[in-house]
Amino acid sequence: MFTLDNVTKVYRRRGQDVVALQVPSLAIQRGAYVAMVGASGSGKTTLLSMLGGMLTPTTGTIKVDGISLYDLSVTERAQFRCERIGFVFQTFNLVPYLTALENVELALYLAKVTGQEQRQRATQVLERIGLGARLDHKPCELSTGQQQRVALARTLANDPAIVLADEPTGNLDPESRGCVLDFFDELHREGRTIVMVTHDAVAAKRAHESFRLAQGKVLAVQLADSRAA
Repeated sequence: MFTLDNVTKVYRRRGQDVVALQVPSLAIQRGAYVAMVGASGSGKTTLLSMLGGMLTPTTGTIKVDGISLYDLSVTERAQFRCERIGFVFQTFNLVPYLTALENVELALYLAKVTGQEQRQRATQVLERIGLGARLDHKPCELSTGQQQRVALARTLANDPAIVLADEPTGNLDPESRGCVLDFFDELHREGRTIVMVTHDAVAAKRAHESFRLAQGKVLAVQLADSRAA
């Protein structure tokens, strides 16, 4: 699925080069469920953004199923993301004046799905995650956990093969966290590839592999029976 070769990200700050990420090689297999853990500033979100085609590496190549992601044009890369990758963020990024249904429909509109199909698919995915009775509610009328589920529904509306999640449980109470993680388990059983950045020990233990990052380097890859938070 993902293969990284000699990938670095270097920023220029106050006249000096700062190496934010340095990954000689890394592979994430199709259908994997991976947690990327490490302290703040370790490079987790930088790496996730690169995997999602949102941050060009300074050097190296990132391939998805053999396609060199950053050899695509900006337009081609945007289309690739739209068709193949779903994003889940800690801050949800819902449009406050749109209903739950309209927030999900917006993702389908951007993917050029026709109006009637937008409504049908958005309704189905919201019902799937238990929000069938909240279709007409705006974000301010929903709990934090319900807002995260709307964000998940929006992510899944285009049926992505890959889900990239940045601290998806960071703002959630334990019950809502459990619901979101149960849903991630379900998505993984369906064969989707999930890569999750997290500080949450409970969330990290649900993954089948953990990549530990420190100072921009991948220090360890741990499998299910020995994974660490």
